[in-house]
Amino acid sequence: MSAASAKPVPSAPPSYEEAVGINVNYPHPYPIPGPGQRPDGKGTNLPPHRGQPPPASNPITVQTVYVQQPVMFYDRPVQMVCPSCNQMIVTRLSYGSGALTWLSCGGLCLLGCIAGCCLVPFCIDALKDVDHTCPKCSALVGSYKRL
Repeated sequence: MSAASAKPVPSAPPSYEEAVGINVNYPHPYPIPGPGQRPDGKGTNLPPHRGQPPPASNPITVQTVYVQQPVMFYDRPVQMVCPSCNQMIVTRLSYGSGALTWLSCGGLCLLGCIAGCCLVPFCIDALKDVDHTCPKCSALVGSYKRL
């Protein structure tokens, strides 16, 4: 082979723009983000690092707040924290005549039980309303109404 017909060997491979055929002198259709800029074109403008802030002269007080889930009261004792004395308790039950008791008495009167049998609902706890009280401070913590 002759040396005149040989092409000169390039020292490095072509760049991406040269290989694809993009004119590097032509302006890009979108701005190319520079250093310190995000791709959306807005600068980050980070504040200079200043180290740790000086310690505060006033101590920070932290108050812990416990949020108690709502307690559902039924005709059984409930274990809970008393909102009055903040003690863990099992509620004490007391029964009182409510709407269901009076309706049962009226219904029995309409059926003809007027010789004292209509007063039987006042002796049955299952027909009465229930009040839940704290056994330590005797505060009313909740109630359960039958109707």
